[in-house]
Amino acid sequence: MNALLRPLCALWSTSIGKKWLVAITGLGLVLFLLGHLAGNMLIFRGAKDFDEYAKMLHESLHGAGIWIARIGLLTIVTIHIVATISLTRKNRQVSPNYQHNATIQAKKSSLIMIWSGLTILAFIIFHILHFTVRTDAELAGLALTSPHAMVIKGFQSLPVVIFYIIAMTLLCSHASHGVQSMFQTLGLRSKKSAPLIDAISKGYALLVWLGFISIPIAILCGFRG
Repeated sequence: MNALLRPLCALWSTSIGKKWLVAITGLGLVLFLLGHLAGNMLIFRGAKDFDEYAKMLHESLHGAGIWIARIGLLTIVTIHIVATISLTRKNRQVSPNYQHNATIQAKKSSLIMIWSGLTILAFIIFHILHFTVRTDAELAGLALTSPHAMVIKGFQSLPVVIFYIIAMTLLCSHASHGVQSMFQTLGLRSKKSAPLIDAISKGYALLVWLGFISIPIAILCGFRG
């Protein structure tokens, strides 16, 4: 265990290390969102395809795979947020005499990223409780027969759909800025590549946003699969 923790502690001990942790965990979240979206979009293929996908997820590694993924996701998000907060707090310690407009704007952007990140973490916990742990007895009953029916029922609630859309909007705004920062941290952003990277980050965020919100909106408008 110590052999596994030592590299992480070494990264955590420096600002550059924390920036790399933010970038690496950010990349993991970017890839996870694409995979999660691809799976969720199966709901438009009908109950059979979606339920088979859900069954495959829940039976992987004899049921342990899905929980490993959930715990891993929460761990990555937590490291991402904590590292970002730590970097922001360190930046605040810079003497005001050395601050200028760009630095101030960067700090404001970091604060927005922190609060949106915390909101996203709260949303992930809610999402797991809502559709995974199934604290709602009716949803839990539907999940035993058809995850597709559970999702349809879950998104028939207007407050749930509104909260979901707000959370996804914050998530995609966060992702758009995060992808740009990730390229910069990895040393792949330059004056020449900046326009392309900005277009990629905004295109990615728009694709993910439209994909995820299309599901609750379609269900609220009467889609039943």
